[in-house]
Amino acid sequence: MRKEKSNIQKHKSKGKRLQTRQDIEKKKKIITRTFFTIIALIVIFVVGMFASDFIILDNNKETNLVINNNNVTSYLKNQVLIEDGIIYLSKPDIANFFDKYIYEEKEENKIITTYEKKIATIGFEENKININGSNKNIYAHAVKKDGVIYLPISEMKDVYDVEISNIEKTKVVTMDSLKREQKKAIVTSSTSVKSSTNFIAKTVDRVKKGDCVIVVSSNNGYTRVRTDNGKVGYIKSSKLDNEFVVREEMEEEKQVEGKINLTWDYFSQYASAPDRSGTTIDGVNVVSPSFFYLDKSGNLRENIGSKGQAYIEWAHENGYKVWPMVSNAEAATESLSITSEIMNSYKLRENLIESIVEKCVKYKLDGINIDFENMKQEDKDMFSRFIIELTPRLKEIGLVTSVDVTAPDGGETWSLCFDRNVLGDAADYIVFMAYDQYGVSSQKPGTTAGYDWVKLSLNKFLKTEEIKPEKIILAVPFYTRVWTTDTDGKTTSNAVSMKNIEAVVPEDAEKKWNDDLKQNYVEYMDGNNKKQIWIEDLESLKAKLSLITENNLAGVGSWEKDMETDDVWKLIKTELSK
Repeated sequence: MRKEKSNIQKHKSKGKRLQTRQDIEKKKKIITRTFFTIIALIVIFVVGMFASDFIILDNNKETNLVINNNNVTSYLKNQVLIEDGIIYLSKPDIANFFDKYIYEEKEENKIITTYEKKIATIGFEENKININGSNKNIYAHAVKKDGVIYLPISEMKDVYDVEISNIEKTKVVTMDSLKREQKKAIVTSSTSVKSSTNFIAKTVDRVKKGDCVIVVSSNNGYTRVRTDNGKVGYIKSSKLDNEFVVREEMEEEKQVEGKINLTWDYFSQYASAPDRSGTTIDGVNVVSPSFFYLDKSGNLRENIGSKGQAYIEWAHENGYKVWPMVSNAEAATESLSITSEIMNSYKLRENLIESIVEKCVKYKLDGINIDFENMKQEDKDMFSRFIIELTPRLKEIGLVTSVDVTAPDGGETWSLCFDRNVLGDAADYIVFMAYDQYGVSSQKPGTTAGYDWVKLSLNKFLKTEEIKPEKIILAVPFYTRVWTTDTDGKTTSNAVSMKNIEAVVPEDAEKKWNDDLKQNYVEYMDGNNKKQIWIEDLESLKAKLSLITENNLAGVGSWEKDMETDDVWKLIKTELSK
């Protein structure tokens, strides 16, 4: 029994020793792993801190593109091409970074591109470019490779208003807008430029004491810089000094400060401009006389003469900008095809634009109001092209482009012929003609401009069409319609100006306020005919004008001068000042 106990104790003792050895081995392994982990972290830290002193980790395998201090290489649809010192960028990439409306004109076999105050055409054969109507010799032309169009962007710096550099040793091409501010600073001690401000970050470049770098931004003790090698990264702000501005930011001044208060002065192409001498229009800052129109052959005609020139002088003397209306009314009445022919031909569009520019310079105008109606739905994109190409030519000489459009819902030739999103983006202003909800061609009597319809349509401009509110001018009517329904149920109407409505409505007719339309409604019998009027007055206008303030719109337009009552101008001025 003692022997058995002794053996058991020996086995237990042996087991404990074995367990102890295993525990010791485990501890040794844990200590070893911990040691090597610490060493590895130290190595990584040291490499992160000091390895950049002798090694650059970011070497470009292909040409990188840096636009306005942002490396956009990963966003390129095609590689940057450099041939014989010429830098080429693909048409899709130019569309992405510079001109989303860049256009291949197959009839002319040219590329048309617009940017700010420039419109340029470049072909595939001659080393020439046309900028704003002037030809210029260059060292390259557009090319096609594997079905992709490339443009010699290094020869088009004047078009896109950029400064371009090709840094061959680091395979970086930089493009900087000449309109943007540029700041530089001096490096006070040699240091690494890191890809981020993280504790461990890749080194993208090295700078030495005395180097000059472009300052992009500063935050939390770090400054984002661009080096002479075109590399963008971060260094500690304490290693920079003597920051200075190389180029000031260029801000485009608005022609009209505050809300726009425009009124149309219509007098057809057969009448003369009105004599406004000795008068003023309180609050108005833009007038739009009907000076220009397309004739039946599609040529631009003017209706100015000595009276029109006196009108321009009167406007300028009173501080009003003059944005004459350009109408296609006569051409559109004659045939839809006349306007269509012009819109679908680059040469004809160009000729019309040149004519408009010449007239604007000749008469010292401040802008243009394009009022094209009755167009083919299938010409929607080409009308947009016309505005895209017109706007930079007018901007070049400091003029404003405004375009009149109808409500989003309507007929093919009245409403669906406009791409409001593109027009609102390309032009300086888009004018929503918020009237003729029920117009002259309507078979059913109704309001000229009900508040609920105006608000609903305006919301479509803002939300569906995604037009910036500061580009929208809301145009209101100074007239309404008197609707007549005879005993056979046939309905006709005639327009009546605001100032004459009270003379039309019988004294015993009862006015009823419609809170949805924000209008007074009148119905009465004239013999056997039923008369209906949705009245435009101060109350109805005030409701519509409130939409300008509520939505921060650009301002108001009014159709047309001399249809209003005298107290209208005080109302508009008051509402716009809110």
